[in-house]
Amino acid sequence: MALISTTELKRLLRLHYLTNILLALSFVALKCLSPICDYLFTSCQLDYRETEIMFFTAVIIIFRTRKQGAVHLVPYVSTACMLAKMGNVLLYFMSDPVYGVLYVSCCILHLLVLPEPSYEGPEDISYFRGEDFTQELENDKRVVWLIELYTAWSPPCIDFSSVFSELSGKYSLQNLRFGKIDLARNEETAKHYKINTSALSKQLPTLILFRNGKEAMRRPTVNNNSKLVKFNLTFDNVVSEFDLNNLYNECKATPFKTKPKRAKED
Repeated sequence: MALISTTELKRLLRLHYLTNILLALSFVALKCLSPICDYLFTSCQLDYRETEIMFFTAVIIIFRTRKQGAVHLVPYVSTACMLAKMGNVLLYFMSDPVYGVLYVSCCILHLLVLPEPSYEGPEDISYFRGEDFTQELENDKRVVWLIELYTAWSPPCIDFSSVFSELSGKYSLQNLRFGKIDLARNEETAKHYKINTSALSKQLPTLILFRNGKEAMRRPTVNNNSKLVKFNLTFDNVVSEFDLNNLYNECKATPFKTKPKRAKED
């Protein structure tokens, strides 16, 4: 799945992301653009130490984003900007402590005034505790459930939350439901579904499809050699892998039949 999509590019046009990118690139822009640099710095070229710090920051960005496994453009850019701003703090303080204080103040102001926008579209998600969901499965096995097993602190889970909300808003029906279980609060559920919830886990989040009250498939999954098969949790990948379009049409064609009410006796 490609990192760049039209939807991701549109999200980057929001004011939060544009100002975040400007803050990340501010030192290079101010240092190298004349006549601005003539008033702020003694030289309009990056010296050896500044170049070294910027190169080191770039290396950290590459390794951090690869380790994080970002498959969406927006989380990738957000992580890169965060690390670039950390490098900028050092560069500004090296040039002038006053510049450093002003830059840190601008970054804090940016977080307070322009926080990262969350998903604002429709969603239809049920939140469960482990035992509650087990009971829900037993109560009505006609319902098809797509469940996200997550933890609130996991960056991949945070990145995927808007995607899952969008999926629920588009595909939810009376007999095709979407739900979430926080494994940090339901350790027994994590053990039951054999999901590692450690900080280095690659199983977070995990999507499981339940049909007729039983697990039908999950992603990511573990192969016969007990190795995790990686799965990029993008909107299109989830729709394709879980065949949501056909599943939606199937469930829509077979809605629950409600029993007609008996007429009151005279």
